[in-house]
Amino acid sequence: MSTARTPLLTPVLLAGCIVIIVSFAIRASFGVFQIPIATEFNWPRSEFSLAIALQNLFWGIGQPIFGALAERIGDRKAIIIGALIYAAGLVLSSFAVTPEAHQLYEVLVGFGIAGTGFGVILAVVGRASSDENRSMSLAIATAAGSAGQVFGAPLAEWLLGMMAWQNVFILFAAAILLTLLALPLMRSPQMASKAELEESLGAILGKAFRDPSYTLIFLGFFSCGYQLAFITAHFPALVTEMCGAIDPSGTLASLGVTSTSALGAVSISLIGLANICGTLFAGYLGKRYSKKYLLTGIYIGRTLAAAAFIAFPITPTSVLVFSVVMGALWLATVPLTSGLVAHIYGLRYMGTLYGIVFFSHQLGAFLGVWLGGRLYDVYGNYTAVWWVGVGIGAFSAIVHLPIKEVPLGKRVANALA
Repeated sequence: MSTARTPLLTPVLLAGCIVIIVSFAIRASFGVFQIPIATEFNWPRSEFSLAIALQNLFWGIGQPIFGALAERIGDRKAIIIGALIYAAGLVLSSFAVTPEAHQLYEVLVGFGIAGTGFGVILAVVGRASSDENRSMSLAIATAAGSAGQVFGAPLAEWLLGMMAWQNVFILFAAAILLTLLALPLMRSPQMASKAELEESLGAILGKAFRDPSYTLIFLGFFSCGYQLAFITAHFPALVTEMCGAIDPSGTLASLGVTSTSALGAVSISLIGLANICGTLFAGYLGKRYSKKYLLTGIYIGRTLAAAAFIAFPITPTSVLVFSVVMGALWLATVPLTSGLVAHIYGLRYMGTLYGIVFFSHQLGAFLGVWLGGRLYDVYGNYTAVWWVGVGIGAFSAIVHLPIKEVPLGKRVANALA
C-alpha cells in the first residue's frame, strides 16, 4: 500500500458527501409517501411497499454493476449515469397511476441510488484516503447519508403540506441533478498497490468467492438491509397507527409535533441525526479495534433495542428513545463493513467487491420492505415482521465472529511459508 499521507478533508470527500447527502435525503423520504399514495389510489399497503422493495432490490443489483462501471469508465461518469437514471425514475413515478407503473419506475430509482450511493462514493473516497485516514473518511462519507436522512423525511412531509406528491417527486429529481455540479472536485489518485493494479477483476473475485470470510461478510450484511429498509419505509406509518397519542400540553406539542404522523417523520430525522454521531464514532473505533467485533456489538445492540421497543407499549417517549438508540447504530455498519472489505481484499476492486456484499444488504432490504407491507395487510399491524427482524439481527451478530480479519494476500503468504 502507498504510504503517502493526505489530509482527512479532501475535495473528493467533500464532493462525495454532497452527492450522498442529496441521494439519501430523497431515498429516506419514501416512507412518508406510503399513506398519501395508498390513500389517493385506495391501494393495499403492500402495493407501494412492493415498489419501495423493488427500489431497494435493484439498488442492490445495481451496486456491483456501478462499482465495476466506475472502475472501467471512471467514477464521475458512473455517477452522472446514476443521477440521470435516478431523476428519470422520479419524474416517471410522478405520472404513475397504477401499482405496476410505480413498481417499474422504482426499479430505475433503485439503479439511480446505486450510481449515486455508497458503492461508488465509498470506493473513490477509500482510494483517495491514506491508510491512516481511510476508516474516518469512510465514516464521514457514510455520515453524510445520515445528514441527508435528517432532513429528507421532514422535508417531504413539509412539501406534501403545500403540494401534491407528484410535484415533490419532480422537485427531488431536479435536486439530484444539481449534485452533478460537485463532480469537478472528484479527482481520485490511484492508491492501490502495484500487485493489486496488476491483478484482474476475475482473479480477485475468484479469491473472494472461495474465501469463507467473504461469504460471512455477505451473509452478515443481510440483516442490516432488512432492518434499515423496513424502518425507513414503514416506521412513519407504524408510528402513525400504533403509537399512543401525543399529549397536547407536552413538550412535543410545544415544538409543533402534534400528531403521530408528524412524529413518524421526525423519528426518521432523529435516527439520521443520531447516526451522524454513531457513524463517526464507529469510524474512529474502526481504526483502533477489530472491525468484526465492532460489527458484532452493533448487531447485538440493534437486536436488544428492537426487541425492547416492540415488547412494550409504543408511546411517543419510546419512539424517541428507540430512534436515538437505533440511529446511533444505524449506518455505523457501513464504514466498518466497507473498511473490512478494503482491508482484506485491497482497494483496486473495492467498489465491485463491496457492491456484491451490498447486494446482500439490499436483498434484506427488499424482504424487509415487502414483507412489512404483506404482513401488515394480513395482520393489520407490524408486530410479526418486526420480530422477524429481531431474529435476523441476532443471526448477523453471530456470523461476524468467525471472520478472519487479515489481508488475503498475507494469509496466502503465511500458508505457503
